[in-house]
Formats: sequence, structure tokens, C-alpha cells
Amino acid sequence: MLQPALQFLEALDLKMKAKAYRTISILRDFGPYLTEPHSKRITGIKNLCELRVKQGNNICRLFYFHSEGNVYIVTSGFIKKKDKTSKSELDKAERLMNMYMEGNHE
Repeated sequence: MLQPALQFLEALDLKMKAKAYRTISILRDFGPYLTEPHSKRITGIKNLCELRVKQGNNICRLFYFHSEGNVYIVTSGFIKKKDKTSKSELDKAERLMNMYMEGNHE
């Protein structure tokens, strides 16, 4: 898990944080077989996916990608307030993924 994702998770309220970590655990267990409602591929950005977490009326998304073997890297996250994911959040996740893949781990 990259630093921006850890910082995001630590800032969540307790219930949302617990649900987010549980969803990450499900990703660890099911890997490429994890589908909706827990995971969805991001259209237009190769290899990037999102973990979908809902707690009551609150929704958060955690971006991740498959690194190698059974390793999945969570890049970042955000609280979703609109129907469409913001381009700036997608750009940030893609940039972090590319930096990681180029060996510039954060």
C-alpha cells in the first residue's frame, strides 16, 4: 500500500476504515476473481481498478493495480460525493501507479 492510500485510510472514521480494510482483505483473498460490488476496472486506464466501499450513506473508493504474483498495490483513495469519479483522482491514481511501476516507490 502506498503512502497516499495509508494517509487516506487513517483519516477515515472508524466504521468506514474498518469496512475499507475488510474490502482490502477480500481483495487479498480473491485477487483477480474479485468483481462487483467490491471491485471494478477503471475504463480508459490500463491495469487500474477500484475497490468500492460503502458504509451507510458514505462511499469511498480505493484505487489499486496488480503488481506481480499475488501482490496488489493500493495507490490512493477518496470519498465519493458525485456519481462520476473526478478526473483529478483518476490522474493521481494513474500517476502513482506509473511511478510505482517505474521503480519510484513512495
